[in-house]
Order: sequence, then C-alpha cells, then structure tokens
Amino acid sequence: FLKTDNSVYTKPYLTNGEFICPSSGKPCSCGESKVHNCESSAGADTCGLHKPVSYNEIDGSLYKEKELIFPPELVLRNDLPLKLHGFGGIRWYRPLKLKHLLDLKSLYPDAKLVVGNTEIGIEMNFKNARYPIFISVTHIPELNVLSIKDDGLEIGSSVRLSRLQEVLIKVIAEREIHETSSCKAISDQLKWFAGKQVKNVASVGGNICTASPISDLNPLWMAARADFHIVDSKRNIRTVHAKDFFLGYRKVDLAQDEILLSIFLPWSRHFEFVKEFKQSHRREDDI
Repeated sequence: FLKTDNSVYTKPYLTNGEFICPSSGKPCSCGESKVHNCESSAGADTCGLHKPVSYNEIDGSLYKEKELIFPPELVLRNDLPLKLHGFGGIRWYRPLKLKHLLDLKSLYPDAKLVVGNTEIGIEMNFKNARYPIFISVTHIPELNVLSIKDDGLEIGSSVRLSRLQEVLIKVIAEREIHETSSCKAISDQLKWFAGKQVKNVASVGGNICTASPISDLNPLWMAARADFHIVDSKRNIRTVHAKDFFLGYRKVDLAQDEILLSIFLPWSRHFEFVKEFKQSHRREDDI
C-alpha cells in the first residue's frame, strides 16, 4: 500500500552485510527475494521476467480517456430463459414471459420467487432454510412496470427499490404537492432503508411478500391506501387492499398458484397528509 519508488527496494542498502528495509528501517530479507533481484539490461530495469510497474500505471492516472463505459456487448446481448441445476437437486429457473412464470408456479407451487436474494440469502445462510426450486422473476416485463397514471402510480412487483426512489423524487417535483404526500413519505423512508447496494437489487414485491413485522414500507402501503394486484396461473387478476393483505406473522393473502403482479399507489387527496416516522438505535441500516 506504500506509494514509493520501486528502486528503493532494489538498490542494496547494506549495514554490516544485512539488507535494511526502507519500509521499517530494520534488517530484513525482502531485498534478497527473487522479485527484487533486479538487474539492468538495455537501459531498462527488469525484475526477473517482470518489468517494474510505476505507481501511475497502477492507479490509472495515465489513462486520459473518459470514464470507462459498461461493455456494449453485454448491453446488447439478448436475454435467454435459464434453467440451472445446482447441488442437492436445486433448480433455478429464469423465465422471460409472465405466462411461463405462471406455468412454473403452477407446476411448482412451493417454489421460491427471487429477485435480489437479499432476504432468501439470509434465510438460507442463517436460518438453515432450504428451497429446492427457485424462480427468478427479474426479467418479466409486466413485473417491471413503473407507470405514472392520472389517478396514481403503478409499480411492478419486481421494480428495484432504488428505481422506485428515483421515480418518486421525479413525481414529487412534477406533480401538485397535495397529490404526493404519500409519495414523499415513502421516498423519505427509503432514504434510510438498507444500503444502496441492497436497494439496487431488492424489489418492492419481495419486501411486501416477506411480510416482515418490522418492515419499513408495509405500514406506509397500508396508510397510503395502496392496492395490490394479484394474478393466478389462469391469468385471473384480483385486487386486495394493502391493509387486508397481511394475515399474520409472515403470512400474506396469496394462494400457492398466485403471485403479486403490481402495487397501485393512489395520489393523496386534498387535506390528506401522510408522514413516516422511524425510531431506531442507528440512523441507517437499522430496524
């Protein structure tokens, strides 16, 4: 981690025949290693087969172009449905169409739906939960809808929390202030919700269906009169009020062949105020 000249380590600093380390100022054997056993040839220092690398090359300060872009070949790559096999008979599916997702859910009613794996990962690593079949719902277009409508906001269940936060900020800036009271409450709560890395992968629907009694968002969905749209394997859609969706400790009103399709958040009405409060030991990352 030292920002120092390589030659300091390669020149023989000897005291009573011992190499003195420039880092510690004490005798050591680092100067005797093959890595630092350098010799000059053709006007350039060579350490064995390796040319010494300057600090500027290491920290990238010689790079003159703009910031590195995300690899275009990965952006342009076509998504494919996946079926992966893991140890112990575990299977992982990633459908691309809602119909295929519903077919899989009908075929495997006990399958675990997964988006960011932020809750299931904890259950498996710390609670010894075992799920033989996973269905990733990250690539279903209908579950990634985020639509601003005349009467409210429609939020697909796979929408990531960070994306929801971005849209809420945009909505609050553009719409009448009395319409966005609940939007502001949810946005303010998301500010202290987990860390950015978690919010980038965790989904709205995953947080709802986990039905945690210490959820930061579920009380707000109820207070804001949100509706949950639920679809079954036959494509029938029903609507449940948020306040009626939670049946008990980690229990929700979902049949085995049903999934949460989307959340509808209505605009606040005149003289209707929604405010969030969170009491915790720490300002961030606390229940």
